[in-house]
Amino acid sequence: MASIIDTFIAPPCEAAIEILYQDEALLIINKPSGLLSLSGKNPLNWDSVHYRLLQQFPGCTLVHRLDFGTSGLMLVGLNKASTAALSQQFSERSVDKTYHALLCGHLSNNSGIIDAPIAKDPQNFPLMRIDATTGKPAQSRYEVEQRIEYPLSTGTTLPITQVKLSPLTGRTHQLRIHCQYLGYPILGCDLYGGRDYPNLAPPPRLMLHASSISFQHPLSGMTMALESPLPF
Repeated sequence: MASIIDTFIAPPCEAAIEILYQDEALLIINKPSGLLSLSGKNPLNWDSVHYRLLQQFPGCTLVHRLDFGTSGLMLVGLNKASTAALSQQFSERSVDKTYHALLCGHLSNNSGIIDAPIAKDPQNFPLMRIDATTGKPAQSRYEVEQRIEYPLSTGTTLPITQVKLSPLTGRTHQLRIHCQYLGYPILGCDLYGGRDYPNLAPPPRLMLHASSISFQHPLSGMTMALESPLPF
């Protein structure tokens, strides 16, 4: 398993991290697609959100992560007390997070909840799988915002649905595998079918963006709510 991790080399990410909010307790940043949240085990994968922020904020800690291809809002604790308080909110599921995605195809339903337990796939690391026997409970809410035709370099189009996604639990790859399970993988997803869509050359980035977050500030107790516009 370790050798599989070491074979992945992240391509250089020239995009900068945008700091949207900063005080003595925390940062709220906008992560670009194509940047690791944490540096990898392979020394070539040194560049990451955490590595970059450490240069300016020694001792900072990521409260949660976003997948390599996912862009959008992340919380960063600047001291141990704030990090612990924010982490507790994540553990208690009191942090409200919303994502936006482009899905392959036109969904027939306008909204719904995907309820499918998720487990590690021991034969296909790092993939997860839907497993009713060994999987942990996982629920995601989706809401269709618009059905569009995605333009291709060939001059033709493909049906795409823009959705708002709300994870009700916090499993690894949850939104990506739940959309695949729904039958409409996220466009550009290399792990769960989103690059199998025909005639995509070159394939797009993972079309998944952490678009809003709401939580209680660890010092003031006030509700903090930020949004990040879709980059796609």
